[in-house]
Amino acid sequence: MLTMNYTYRIYPNVVQQTELRSWLETCRGVYNYALRELKDWIASRKCSIDRCSLEKEYIIPADEPFPSYHRQQNNLPKAKKQFPHLGKVHSQVLQTTIRRLHDTWEVFQKRGYGFPRFKKFGQFKSFVFPQFTDNPINGFIIKLPKIGEVPIKLHRPIPNGFKVKQVRVLLRVRGTQWYVVVTIESDISVPDVPVPVHVRAIGIDLGLERFLTASDGSFQERPQFFKSMQRKLKLLQRRAARKQKGSQNWQKAQVEVARMHHRIANRRKDFHLKTAHQLCDRAQTIFAEDLNVKGLTRGMLRKDCVDAAFGQFLSLTEWVCWKRGVYFAKVNPNGTSQTCPNCLATVSKGLEVREHHCPECGYRTHRDRAAAEMVLDRGLENVVSQGLWGTETACQVGLSGVYDLDKWRGAGILNREVGKPAL
Repeated sequence: MLTMNYTYRIYPNVVQQTELRSWLETCRGVYNYALRELKDWIASRKCSIDRCSLEKEYIIPADEPFPSYHRQQNNLPKAKKQFPHLGKVHSQVLQTTIRRLHDTWEVFQKRGYGFPRFKKFGQFKSFVFPQFTDNPINGFIIKLPKIGEVPIKLHRPIPNGFKVKQVRVLLRVRGTQWYVVVTIESDISVPDVPVPVHVRAIGIDLGLERFLTASDGSFQERPQFFKSMQRKLKLLQRRAARKQKGSQNWQKAQVEVARMHHRIANRRKDFHLKTAHQLCDRAQTIFAEDLNVKGLTRGMLRKDCVDAAFGQFLSLTEWVCWKRGVYFAKVNPNGTSQTCPNCLATVSKGLEVREHHCPECGYRTHRDRAAAEMVLDRGLENVVSQGLWGTETACQVGLSGVYDLDKWRGAGILNREVGKPAL
């Protein structure tokens, strides 16, 4: 079973927006009430056996079962009789809200931290329609239960053989833009990890001087998305700070700031996706460094690292490689820039040294390219040691963005260290 998510922009009218906002607040109330029950049950079991708390006492019977997902879900029909406004929301939407709480609770139990928190006003920004019998998208209209037909910007069609499983309605940019995340599924079976091939394999090194340097000598300059818009963003933030908090002008100014952040994030993600597709066009096996992304965001170059978003790029590249049938793997990044890829000798150099020159074998090249070649060597060594070499890759399944690549294929080609830019 193959499952994917497609995100589309929708344009509900004023009445529909009011209804959607009311649903979000109702779901927030149900979430907080269910969390309150959960916390009260836990607090009633905290006191010692031979004494009670002097501050407060939870009067919950000892034989009262844990408020599980099924127990709280079965209490929803009773709650609708006591609170009639719950009946305005689709029943399955409220059930998925309870499911959302218990998913968070289960994750907390596994990792030991991150206890679920109460949602303040405006913090609950999405709800889910978990089931559809028929396709809700017809042309440029999506039909949502109890909401009606809403215009949708269908910038890419649903692939043939896929059906809509669920739809998540999402509110962004401080409540000014509505989106739907459409989950589609198909019976197509695709291997999770394609078999690596021994031809057209490259290693990539990520950095701040150059965003990406490949082992074949090509490189991609780093667009500074945040820094290029920082001056305008600072002006908008200064205007918002001078407004009276809570006024209409203050809200308008906050929306302008949110739109600017949204635009920066969209431009960065678009660049990452196009770069990942370009890599897949040039190689059938790609190796990258397994970077400590959190550690990079805590150093003195944290602003540049956050602006580059290496973690998002690696995640999107892995997804694009899977979709395009390209093998992708991460290798140990320790010492890739301090090792000569030609003779494997240790060549220590600081960050200010941008050229690799091995005193043992005399190999000379750019520092980032030497690191990329070392990444490729480590990736090939890991693949050979695991016995994964083959000549086949996973077949493509006709996904949107796999075949229709001509619109961007001629733009933004990676540069070369030697000679003219590739055409």
